[in-house]
Amino acid sequence: MTPTEFVEIVRQGIFVLLIIGAPPMLISLAVGLIISLFQALTQIQEATLTFVPKIITMLLTLIIMMPFMLARLIDFTHGLMDRVAHIQ
Repeated sequence: MTPTEFVEIVRQGIFVLLIIGAPPMLISLAVGLIISLFQALTQIQEATLTFVPKIITMLLTLIIMMPFMLARLIDFTHGLMDRVAHIQ
């Protein structure tokens, strides 16, 4: 395996990581901003008001996005296994 191939594998791994991690993180960011705006407008400073909706939306996002995320991860893993099979 040449250094170029190794760098390509690492680049693909980072890209898959970003694709898998982006949807839950972006949804959590959006919910956090909405809750913060709601708290600022109503002057409610309750700590649980920020965590409970974010946890619920993260779980729902993970449940909904799991087939997409697993498909990307399986494709990447199959690509790695194909490369391992061809190493001399």
